[in-house]
This record gives sequence, structure tokens and C-alpha cells, in this order.
Amino acid sequence: MTLIEQIRALSGVEVQEQVSLSRLGTFQLGGPCAALLDCREPGPLSQVVYLLAMRGDPYVLIGGGSNLLFSDQGYAGWVVRYYSPDPCIEQEGPRLVVTGSTVLDDLAAYAAEAGLAGVNCCTGIPGTVGGAVVGNAGAWGQQIGDVVESVELLDPSGGVYTARAEDLAFRYRHSRLREGDEIVLCASLKLHAGDPDALQAERGEILATRAEKHPDLAIDPCIGSFFRNIEPSSDAARRQAAGYFLEQVGAKTFKVGGAQVFEKHANIIVKREGCRAQDVHDLSLQMQAAAQDQLDLALVREVRFLGAFDGADSHKGFF
Repeated sequence: MTLIEQIRALSGVEVQEQVSLSRLGTFQLGGPCAALLDCREPGPLSQVVYLLAMRGDPYVLIGGGSNLLFSDQGYAGWVVRYYSPDPCIEQEGPRLVVTGSTVLDDLAAYAAEAGLAGVNCCTGIPGTVGGAVVGNAGAWGQQIGDVVESVELLDPSGGVYTARAEDLAFRYRHSRLREGDEIVLCASLKLHAGDPDALQAERGEILATRAEKHPDLAIDPCIGSFFRNIEPSSDAARRQAAGYFLEQVGAKTFKVGGAQVFEKHANIIVKREGCRAQDVHDLSLQMQAAAQDQLDLALVREVRFLGAFDGADSHKGFF
């Protein structure tokens, strides 16, 4: 039995061959991948990773595709997607246990309705809970790492173990998981009681603010903020928005091919007519170069690139 036949035989795994990566990310860009393996729950995902590890076949894991730029040339290996359109959340008092495949905003909506505070900062942020934990996603001075109690991780060989929050080295938009190959199967979040009406009203305000400043993905596909905000120069200072500095260097006028900096936010690149992934890659380099040359500021990407891009050092996997 071939590997793909073994995977097709697994319960809870959907296999599609020769899939366009443009279907899998919010940028709607990218070439083909050899096969997409869709898993919604921890069990099927663990089985898929185990089989791939046994064969030594390379693969990449994605969630909602909200922080990824896929290459126009596509990806020759397996793409494993851990994503569920239906939230999988269990409540134990003020504690929520949620799968990494759950959409992040679905988690924020559930918590607000249940009167649990601590993740409203994740309102409106695209992507999955697993990706949010890896990148310590958040906003308004808060991040998901503030409420993570523990995570269940899948290692590259298919083994499962639990890690405490203190083992994950959370810091701004980062955890140690960014440098490793472990996958967040599920997370245990310790929240605290709040007023459901107040939390839902706050969600509404956050969504309205985002709608005012951020593109409508149905009209202007994008990834969101491309670069991390700037670390403060002292303990007393606050992080400064990368978009502020990009606006100072004139980034809102920048355009490469069909990729253009969003008119309302200098740290967002949007897809316009004729856009290629390479255009987005090249425009991001132009933005970095302008910040470096004019302000001596080294911008750090939040977005991960998958596949080969002209002018890039890496041509395999993520970089």
C-alpha cells in the first residue's frame, strides 16, 4: 500500500492532490502543492504526522493560512492543514481547552459569550489557535501567552507530550515553538470571570475598529500586518507601530506589480489586479530597505514565506 493510500484509509483525514496553494491563504496567492492533507482534530493529525515521519517524507503544517505567503512556484512536498471551521472547545470552570485547529476569533467569541475574560484581545485576528500560540498573537497590549496554562504538543516523530506555559518562552509575537517542529494539538487557557454583555460590547468595538483600519479580505486580499512593531528603547517606553515608521518613509505610495501598500495602513500589503506572490515578496524588501536606509530601522517580518522566491536565500520550506 502506498503512503497516500495509507493516509486515505485514515478516518478524519481528507486528501486532495495537486491543490493550488492560492486556495489556502488569505492572500489568495501561490502555486500548486503535490497533496493537501486536511485534518480537523488532534487524533487524525497525529496519525498523519506519524506516517509521514515513518517514511521520512518532508511536509509543512499550516492552519488558516493567515500569516503565510505561498510561492508562485508552489511546494513539491506534502502540505498538512490543521484547521476546523467548527470550534472545538471544552469548558472547565474558568478554564477552556481548545484545539489548535479552532479559528482564533471563534475562541474569542465563545469566551465572551461565556463571560470569560482574557482572550478578547484576539477578537478579529485571523488564523487558528495553534498558530496564535506559536506566534503569541494578540493586540491592545495583551497576547494569548498571558492566559496559556499548558499545551499538548505533537513532536516530529508523532509523539505527544504536554508543555507548561513557562516552557514555551513567550515574548512579544514569539514563543520557542517558532524555532521548532512541534505542533500545537490543543491548549489549556486559564481565564477569569467577566461580564458577558461588557465583553461582547468590547468585541463589537474591536471589530468596528479593525473594519475601519484594515482591508476587507473579500475586496483586498492580504495577510494583515507584515512587520512586527518596534521594541521600546527603554523599560518605560511602549512598542511603536511599524506602520507609523513606514508611513514616514512614504511606504503608502509603494507598489510592485500587483502588490500595493494599503492606503489606510502602511504596514499592510494588499493584492491588486495581476498580483503575484513574488510581487509581495519584492515589495516587502522595498519597505524594509526604505526603513533601513532612511531611519536606520531593521524591520522584522511577522509573515512566513513558503517555497522559492527570486532573490531569497532559502528555497525549501519556510523562511
